[in-house]
Amino acid sequence: MQRSCRQCQSSFDITADDLDLYDKVSPVIAGRKEPVPPPTLCPDCREQRRLAYRNERQFYHRPCAKTGKDVVSIYALEKDCVVYDQIVWWSDDWDQLATGRSVEFGMTFFDQFLMLARVAPRPCIMNMGSENSLYTNHSAYNKNCYMCINTGYSEDCFHLTNFSIHNKDCADCLAIQKCERCVECTETKQCSFSSSLHECINCTDCMSCYDCQGCAHCLRCWNLRHKQYCIENEQLTPEQYRDRLAREPKKWEEREKAAEAFRSLLRERAVHKCVVTEHCEDVSGDHLYNCKDVHASYYTFDSRDCRHCYDTGAVTDCLDALEPYQGELQFETHGCNLGYGITVCSKCYECKTTHYSQYCFNCRDCFGCFGIRSKQYCILNRQYTKEEYERLVPQLIAHMRTTGEWGEFFPVRHTPFAYNETAAIDYFPLTKSEILSRGWQWREQKDEMPKVTRVIPAAKLPESISDIPDDILEWAIECAVTGRPFKIIKQELDFYREMQLPIPHFHPDERHRRRMALRNPRKLWQRKCASCSKDIVTTYAPQRPEIVYCEECYLKEVY
Repeated sequence: MQRSCRQCQSSFDITADDLDLYDKVSPVIAGRKEPVPPPTLCPDCREQRRLAYRNERQFYHRPCAKTGKDVVSIYALEKDCVVYDQIVWWSDDWDQLATGRSVEFGMTFFDQFLMLARVAPRPCIMNMGSENSLYTNHSAYNKNCYMCINTGYSEDCFHLTNFSIHNKDCADCLAIQKCERCVECTETKQCSFSSSLHECINCTDCMSCYDCQGCAHCLRCWNLRHKQYCIENEQLTPEQYRDRLAREPKKWEEREKAAEAFRSLLRERAVHKCVVTEHCEDVSGDHLYNCKDVHASYYTFDSRDCRHCYDTGAVTDCLDALEPYQGELQFETHGCNLGYGITVCSKCYECKTTHYSQYCFNCRDCFGCFGIRSKQYCILNRQYTKEEYERLVPQLIAHMRTTGEWGEFFPVRHTPFAYNETAAIDYFPLTKSEILSRGWQWREQKDEMPKVTRVIPAAKLPESISDIPDDILEWAIECAVTGRPFKIIKQELDFYREMQLPIPHFHPDERHRRRMALRNPRKLWQRKCASCSKDIVTTYAPQRPEIVYCEECYLKEVY
């Protein structure tokens, strides 16, 4: 089935397998299936719409609406919403159903939900089950972590992002798992005491390496397997390696030049696998691990029978899901860990058979609810009996069908965030005029200068970490690229000293942007294998200079 996207007008396919999954994820209410219709937006526009509800990195100060205490919040002060200190929000010291409202069939459902969302309390930040990790967002079960986004089960880490789990003592990394003492690493697993690794597995004491596995004591290497003491893929003795390593540049600018030279070398000599799939069967997409029957999906692991899923782990029978970890039968969801049988939900954890809801936790059989916990048979935050719920919800769904809302995710115009505050800007960049022309929000960002004793341009920082004084903790550093001020916390300073790394010259957002730039687009192209000329499907666009191999040729090359 071919359709034209009602937003971007591009043509997109809906396959028979897609339709089967749409039928499978359709909720059952009072014993009757409520079919969700085929999509009206293309996969990219659907993903963009979900991402517009995801502010990951923009933080503000505002008072808790209940206690008046100043809190760090993902909601700017001018946002029309009720924000609670997250500790207060998780307490029982307020009535979750006080904002409940009756269903009004003379209004659209989304307008009724927006009115509820403006008055129902929400947590200042998205954090769950963590210890001493107040400044983490979209994260859970961390200890002693700072400014970690989409991070879980980690300890003593800071500035981690994009599905980083089970890590310890790591900094400035993206999408790492089971790592220790790593810094500036991306898409890396089970590595330790390493820096600037990309797509590496089980490496120790390595620096600036790409696609290396089981290696130790390697510098600026690529496509290596089970090697030690190599520099730029040249085998050295331990003594030669240590001698060369001692002569490596220590100054920030020299290190940056060496890093750029290495990136050029990778483009010329490294072999790239067309798509990254490991232990998979019948899949399409990229960065898929231990998956079966997963299609048009990216950065997904341990999953089965899914379509159009992104940054996903351990889910089954899910369609159009963003950032779920463990779940089943999810449709059009965002950040719904441990969710089962849920439809069009955002930031709902441990919920079952819950639909069109946000910020709900451990709920079951709820519809159109916002900011409630451990509830059942609620509609728009109002409590009903089982019989009342099962009578009213089908009526509400029928009403949503007449308004064209059933099966659609929450509209971008109703998100509490400006488009440029959200992760949507990372994957679908738009100009201010383009955003405003769509009726979406734009926010002019202005950094508040922190209270410090000194402001110093990054270029004037002491060149060696050994020359950095303790009172840098009282300085503001101006980013070498953006000029934005940022501070170093003691945890960071201790880490850089122990790892013998220079103080970063870039604002954390700029560091994140550079790591994100290492990721390929979530899009597939046709091109030829650079070795055997076979047709391949890959995330490397045909005009890109990298050497891209089909899986068979790639495996012959690296093993």
